[in-house]
Amino acid sequence: MAQFKFLFWLVYWYQKSDIFEFEWDSGNQKKSSTKHRVSPDEVESVFELKLAVPIGRQISPITQEVRFCILGPTATGRMLSVVFVIRSGKVRPISGRPVSRKERNLYEEISQTIKGL
Repeated sequence: MAQFKFLFWLVYWYQKSDIFEFEWDSGNQKKSSTKHRVSPDEVESVFELKLAVPIGRQISPITQEVRFCILGPTATGRMLSVVFVIRSGKVRPISGRPVSRKERNLYEEISQTIKGL
């Protein structure tokens, strides 16, 4: 399982961005749909609803491109974990899947902390 390091600027970027542009790789799009039954619209809605919490930058396993993760609800209320990269200002989703129990608890903890800021 991937590990992430919290980055405060990622919270700021997510909260202050008015519009998110998406760029999908067909392989990643199919992987989320087939393996996790998560549609591209669901993944995009996690960003657009502005209810997600940024987890941070992936530190393990090491990848060639910097990956980030957010946890949050979709427009239908399903909680997802979304791993993505930022390329030329666009969000390029790598994967979207339902959150684990541990991630759901982490979401609750972080969202309460952010509300207190």
